[in-house]
Amino acid sequence: MSSADRDLIENCKYVFNQLPAGGLFAGHNWLISPEPFFISPQLYSELLKLGRVLLQFYKACNLLYYFSITGRSPRWVSEYLEKGKPDNIIEVQRKTVFKSELPRVIRPDLLLTDNGIVLTELDSVPGGIGLTAWLNKAYSCIPGKKWNVVGAPDDMIKGFSSIFENRPSVKILVSEESSTYLPEMKWIAAQISANYSVHGTDYNEFNNSDAVYRFFELFDYKNIKCFELLVNKALKKEIFVTPPLKSFLEEKMLFAFFWNRNLRDFWKRELGEAFYNYLIKIIPYTWILDPSPIPPHAAIPRLEITEWNQLKTFSQKQRQLILKISGFSELAWGARGVYLGSDMSGDDWAKAIDFALKNIDKNPFILQEYIKPRRVNAAGYNPDSNKIVRFEGRVRLCPFYFVTGDWNNARSNLSGILATICPADKKIIHGMRDAVLAPCAIAENPSL
Repeated sequence: MSSADRDLIENCKYVFNQLPAGGLFAGHNWLISPEPFFISPQLYSELLKLGRVLLQFYKACNLLYYFSITGRSPRWVSEYLEKGKPDNIIEVQRKTVFKSELPRVIRPDLLLTDNGIVLTELDSVPGGIGLTAWLNKAYSCIPGKKWNVVGAPDDMIKGFSSIFENRPSVKILVSEESSTYLPEMKWIAAQISANYSVHGTDYNEFNNSDAVYRFFELFDYKNIKCFELLVNKALKKEIFVTPPLKSFLEEKMLFAFFWNRNLRDFWKRELGEAFYNYLIKIIPYTWILDPSPIPPHAAIPRLEITEWNQLKTFSQKQRQLILKISGFSELAWGARGVYLGSDMSGDDWAKAIDFALKNIDKNPFILQEYIKPRRVNAAGYNPDSNKIVRFEGRVRLCPFYFVTGDWNNARSNLSGILATICPADKKIIHGMRDAVLAPCAIAENPSL
């Protein structure tokens, strides 16, 4: 073993030994990076500004929905966003008392490509908050290293606590569906104060003035035993619940609305010309799959097809497209419910298209241009073999922005960036056993 490798392994062992006794992801491991993932000052500056853009995008999405249900924007917007939703969820999100509430944690999924970043998804109920906080702390404290870790060592911890705005008590509710993330939420709660506690979703001992962080998506509401109590107390403003009880902000089809020509004036007005033009550069073109007929002389933009079944005839080269369930489903998070056209046989692609079209009224699907991430050289430590594994990988960056203040006074703060590096043969990037998870640090000549 070279002296360079020994030094890298020492870094990794230090990080590994900082893991809390209960771990951070229940039943999941990853390769430990000997270093942070280095990004340039220019990219860091761009990501700082991105928080403001995404906060404004959420504001615009919020307005678009309420404009739609009141007739100030096209009705079909809310009709799409309410497909498959039960009446009680629709009733809650339409309540005036919640109208101006926005997600307090914004986490985009960004792919690094040869032409810059690409924004593939937005997550308002994200995993990785505690993990990224822990990674920042661990890599900031490696003996003899002075890396400029973004948000290190405790900005993630301060950022998460800031969204509750000095509430006397914070209850973090983690559903069974989200139980993988239970250890990381317990860890970050313990880092803040004894006033933060983590509970299952059968918890019902809420006090007036409590803040509640719901670590469950709204599709799972039937399994949340305290859901009705939570809603009633939030409606009376006895407690503060974040993320807001709005299923439409958990839909991927918001990107399809962004690209819809009929809404172009709305987006330009609500985002401003500069933010609109920036998002045009980084959001891949996105469509909603809807089998409703269009006139025979019309065509679906960019695809130049006259109905969705014609997608089935695309060659593998033409299928640089990714099909995703939009939301309100147990398949709408992680790598589930995702189909990469170029990575499938023609028969399997046709079946996926059929499934998506048949489910329009229950679980709408979106189609998105697939822009291939660039390759980077990666290294990860496997504690079982006590060896450094080197591979070519593809990178996803997840910046965490914490939002303070209400509506006009809302501000987003970048507090940490999680890098996930998967082997290059894995087309869909997500946390997995053979992936590297690392915090990001700023360096003049970034490399890994």
